[in-house]
Amino acid sequence: MPRRTAPPPVLVWFRQDLRLADNPALAAAGDRPVLPVYVLDEAAAGRWAPGGAARWWLHHSLAALAAALQAKGAGLHLARGRAEAVLPSLARAVGADEVHANRLCEPWARAQERRVAAALAEAGARLRLHGSPLLHDPADLRAGSGRPYEAFTPFARALRSRLEHLAPPLPAPGRLVPVPGAPEGETVAGWRLAPGAPDWAAEFATLWRPGEAGAEARLARFLAADRLRAYAAARDRPGEADGTSGLSPHLHWGEISPRRVWHAVRDAAASGDRAGSAEPFLRELLWREFCHHLLWHRPEMPERALRPAFDGFPWAPDARLLRAWQRGRTGFPIVDAGMRQLWRLGWMHNRVRMIAGSVLVKHLLQPWQDGAAWFWDTLVDADLASNSANWQWVAGSGTDAAPWFRIFHPVLQGERFDPEGRYVRRFVPELARLPDRWLHRPWQAPEPVLRAAGVVLGRDYPRPLADPAEGRARALAAFAAMRRRAGAAPA
Repeated sequence: MPRRTAPPPVLVWFRQDLRLADNPALAAAGDRPVLPVYVLDEAAAGRWAPGGAARWWLHHSLAALAAALQAKGAGLHLARGRAEAVLPSLARAVGADEVHANRLCEPWARAQERRVAAALAEAGARLRLHGSPLLHDPADLRAGSGRPYEAFTPFARALRSRLEHLAPPLPAPGRLVPVPGAPEGETVAGWRLAPGAPDWAAEFATLWRPGEAGAEARLARFLAADRLRAYAAARDRPGEADGTSGLSPHLHWGEISPRRVWHAVRDAAASGDRAGSAEPFLRELLWREFCHHLLWHRPEMPERALRPAFDGFPWAPDARLLRAWQRGRTGFPIVDAGMRQLWRLGWMHNRVRMIAGSVLVKHLLQPWQDGAAWFWDTLVDADLASNSANWQWVAGSGTDAAPWFRIFHPVLQGERFDPEGRYVRRFVPELARLPDRWLHRPWQAPEPVLRAAGVVLGRDYPRPLADPAEGRARALAAFAAMRRRAGAAPA
């Protein structure tokens, strides 16, 4: 009786899917010998290679993934270089005829996939792409006209109808069969992704636990008690320690799948008396999907305004103003608290991101691309689709954006969403002794109040870079000038 030949091994190419559960590429390997691979291909990403904060996260996430894979029986092979060179070389070395990977939406990643597929074909192997980092295939969902969606509400309605039949998440694989004689890879420590001395990321670990286990723990904490029911109101209050889910970096790095989160949140809301409590959070997941839908169909979004008229916007680039904003020295306490939170923890509360972004592009007339670039380098959840789409939303240049004339007043926003000043007092401690009445407008506080609080404006804390009313007027004038230049009447 003829012997059955063992199937050839396969490579599983991890990218932004650093998890075992609900990983279609890993599941597709089945019971064949598998070599899990992560390739640090910074040349392919170009200017969109991970920024400083994201590199810290990647360091710890890869360490967690390597440990999880090792516990299943197959270690993670790390290699640095061009993926189209590394993967065919590894496939030949171990005799693999297939490389399994999950699709990405970023333009640079799609180009990388094409190069890898061509290089593998020359080596006698095949790239097999699965799924996506989303709840939907962005190439498949289109409006009735056959064109991609440009407005969020109809997009969300169309996607929501499809998600009524969303398949459940895949379980993590059982024991993995390792590839015998696999070549030795590099080490994550050798890549020096995390900072050395001085360690500017020292506080990150007080808030974050990268890796799949950390993602699951974060989801469980969010769904516990009444946090889901309180989300609609608490998510807008930066002083609320647990007002948001904190899942954004885990979702970006694929340590947890959006399908897993979607089902878990819906199931939690369906239990007990929490019916309907999931809707505000699920809408945020749909917005994330919309950002990726835009990036798939408008790959220029990270660098160019989606509304052509904004190509002629009269920005006033000023390195001094940009630097003050980056350092949290604008003179607007809610903005400065957010920028300092960003530097210390690699993350900023979403409501404050909108306020800080509005002040930069509208009150200070700095290009939105400069703000997006800073966020890209300092956010642990820096995501090309979400970062670009949200900055264009704030700037008014996106397909479905906040109107340009919607200008967040930094004082009123601070007083509305941080009324007790917990957020500002934590991250701008030099103002901690100011009474609530003056905390968000220290330049208007009487001199005796400032003196009692130990604040000397211009020494301990800066005066505002722009008067809120004058900054608004200047922004509206710039918008009117842009519309005139584009041949449209001022709004």
